Amino acid sequence: MTVTTSSYLLVPRAHWGNYTNSYPMQMKSLILSLLVFLILQPVVAQRYDALRNSMVRTQLETRGINHSATLEAMRKVERHLFVPATYQKYAYDDGPLPIGYHQTISQPYIVAYMTQLLAPKAGDRVLEIGTGSGYQAAILAEIVKEVYTIEIVNELGERTKKLLDKLGYDNVHVIIGDGHKGLHTKAPFDAIIVTAAPEEIPQPLIDQLKDGGRMVIPVGPEASTQTLMLIEKRDGGITKTNLTPVRFVPFTRKKESGSNL
Repeated sequence: MTVTTSSYLLVPRAHWGNYTNSYPMQMKSLILSLLVFLILQPVVAQRYDALRNSMVRTQLETRGINHSATLEAMRKVERHLFVPATYQKYAYDDGPLPIGYHQTISQPYIVAYMTQLLAPKAGDRVLEIGTGSGYQAAILAEIVKEVYTIEIVNELGERTKKLLDKLGYDNVHVIIGDGHKGLHTKAPFDAIIVTAAPEEIPQPLIDQLKDGGRMVIPVGPEASTQTLMLIEKRDGGITKTNLTPVRFVPFTRKKESGSNL
């Protein structure tokens, strides 16, 4: 005689009551949790929408941000998704927040200000040095054709790449590596944005900027206030404009010599 087994559990009759009594309670608990989630989810989403619109109105427009594509991107991109859960309730506050690995997500105004300075257009290709949380890349991705972004911290870069992929930003390309040498294989770029402060402007980034292009970069030593600068390339020449004092994380480099970028 052949004995076959199946995937269900045979329970002695004496114990049926334990299963039949607990099963309805488990189902009720599951259904209740699902209902609470379905009810609260749109409420939370609406709250974040309101906070985001308020951020644009009170932090950006009142400070002179008037580039329509930048403002629209800042209204659309859900900043709270780019910060750790612990800090999500502060995502639309007027300041930077930690994102781990000794890095931060910049103040909303700074993100908008640097984006506006680039004067990005729909067909542009942009290079970002310092992916960080991915928020700046997402803002740019709402405006331009392609964003190439380089992150030196491997774990942070991989985490952010997964997030951007999950959010559907297929026009953002995350590269793990040393951003000092830029990305010559994809150069020249219409615009370059740097979200960490070197003591001097890396020459490879200037070289990879398209004629007529713009670069926004904080420059200065780690231990003191840095200067946000606008670099414009025209007819092979460079114009440098000092804009405002800022504080950014330092521009770090790999200790190994050489780069595949």
